[in-house]
Amino acid sequence: MRTHYCGQVTEADIDSVVELAGWVHRRRDHGGVIFIDLRDREGLVQVVYDPDKPESFAEAEHVRSEYVLRVSGRVRRRPAGTENPNLPTGAVEVLGDTLEILNRADTPPFPVDGDIEVNEETRLRYRYIDLRRPEMLQRMRLRSTVVKALRAYLDDEGFMEMETPMLTKATPEGARDYLVPSRTHSGHFFALPQSPQLFKQLLMMAGMDRYYQVVRCFRDEDLRADRQPEFTQLDIETSFLDENGIMDIMERMIRKVFKQVLDVDLPDPFPRMSYAESMERYGVDRPDLRVPLELVSIDDLLADVEFKVFSGPAKDPDGRVAALCLPCGCDLSRKEIDEYTKFVSIYGAKGLAYVKVNDLQAGRDGLQSPILKFLTDAAIDGILQRTGAQSGDLIFFGADKTRVVNESLGALRVRLGKDRNLMQGEWKPLWVVEFPMFEHDEQADRWVALHHPFTSPSVFDPEALKANPGKALSRAYDMVLNGSEIGGGSIRIHKPEVQDAVFHLLGMEEQEIRDKFGFLIDALRFGAPPHGGIAFGLDRLVMLMAGADSIREVMVFPKTQTAACPLTGAPAEVGDPQLRELGIRLRKPVAEAKSE
Repeated sequence: MRTHYCGQVTEADIDSVVELAGWVHRRRDHGGVIFIDLRDREGLVQVVYDPDKPESFAEAEHVRSEYVLRVSGRVRRRPAGTENPNLPTGAVEVLGDTLEILNRADTPPFPVDGDIEVNEETRLRYRYIDLRRPEMLQRMRLRSTVVKALRAYLDDEGFMEMETPMLTKATPEGARDYLVPSRTHSGHFFALPQSPQLFKQLLMMAGMDRYYQVVRCFRDEDLRADRQPEFTQLDIETSFLDENGIMDIMERMIRKVFKQVLDVDLPDPFPRMSYAESMERYGVDRPDLRVPLELVSIDDLLADVEFKVFSGPAKDPDGRVAALCLPCGCDLSRKEIDEYTKFVSIYGAKGLAYVKVNDLQAGRDGLQSPILKFLTDAAIDGILQRTGAQSGDLIFFGADKTRVVNESLGALRVRLGKDRNLMQGEWKPLWVVEFPMFEHDEQADRWVALHHPFTSPSVFDPEALKANPGKALSRAYDMVLNGSEIGGGSIRIHKPEVQDAVFHLLGMEEQEIRDKFGFLIDALRFGAPPHGGIAFGLDRLVMLMAGADSIREVMVFPKTQTAACPLTGAPAEVGDPQLRELGIRLRKPVAEAKSE
């Protein structure tokens, strides 16, 4: 049906007859000559019809945007002065000979060419049209190229691609499972995998040595710009390597992909930072190192001041008082400071204290702030010295529980970096290591695994783990890029007694362990090798490489923020006959039932 893709017609084809097929990107009638920009996956080319071919010219008069055409004609050089340097095909055009309308099209709900102003739900409802836009097509091409490069690298490194089950057993991974009822086992359910974690560990126990998979995963959780109920991971596991060996292979992979796809040279090696240092300096475990601002702890300087807003958290073992110095921040208006105060409230902060350093040499008299009267001269001097503040700078303060201070000032740090054009460099990767093994769930009053319960502790001492779980470190590692975690992994537990001890420390009873993970414990007893791995969020990685704001922009058919699909109308109701076959009866929510 065609000899060339539209976007691949070049000067090398001049005087050749080509056959093309695609969509009408734009049609223009210029005084008896009709120009059609014909578009396909590879780009577009200009096709010209003049009255010398009355039959095809008459057909061209009926063509409209997004009609599907098949055309043939001779390639010629564009007349001098009409070239389009912005197009790969901009030096040539096709003098149309024949034209066949393969299909007509209604007027699209939004234009395919140029920038569009249309709400996301409309774009998702007509995603097949949205994907025709050159910007979206380029993003999908980028995604395909990235996946191809990742696969090629792992193949060359001796990894084998293997598929793991989609229908599996519900396991605690930190989010809700999507459940699938079994017709043949009435009253029982499969779960869609949150990750292939256990299966890839079992593959190591089977001697597969190096595995990878581009795999679909599912999590029924609240959504954000970089979260979806179904997403794609590059899942990797390997045997007989420690964390340094795994991190080295993965780092080389990401460097190679960036060089191959974007012609970007990432640092060699990536810097490494402990979790504790990351939280202390940046308030998060995935810091954006493009922002030069840092949090500075000042608890010791304010523990004895009479201002309880500061002294209370400073003395609290679970509290923190930190400062964030903004260079040249004195020009911020009160309105702007109020907006930042409202911003940090999203993260639980009750307020946002500040000090403007108008004149550093004037000491207290050179400062401007409602809180100065509560601070001693010694505290002020210590704050100025520790933050390195200069004349013209502004210092923000956070004082609350450590979590609140870290989250609020950490987010403010990035917001200020973007608002004040402080970003340095385009790409800043790093490894975050030495994560805590456990964190305490205050609501449930129990310990939970920070990553997952199969992560190996740095040192296995059963009594020490039981005595002080909060101090235990794990052999986990996260790859962070520009403030986003793009990959997370760990060395796994490969000894049954260690795995059993960790399960018990997490509050699991023997029967629960057996019911949920008996197959894993059994497998560990049959000669499990030391092993570890990592999983990369493919959607998030491509989002960053494409410069997009959301992973929905690099997925072909994503869900909305409410986990719905405007295109197909999913999720949808299921008829009673099908529910009866599955042994399921729907019950009204309690609130709805009470209102009747």
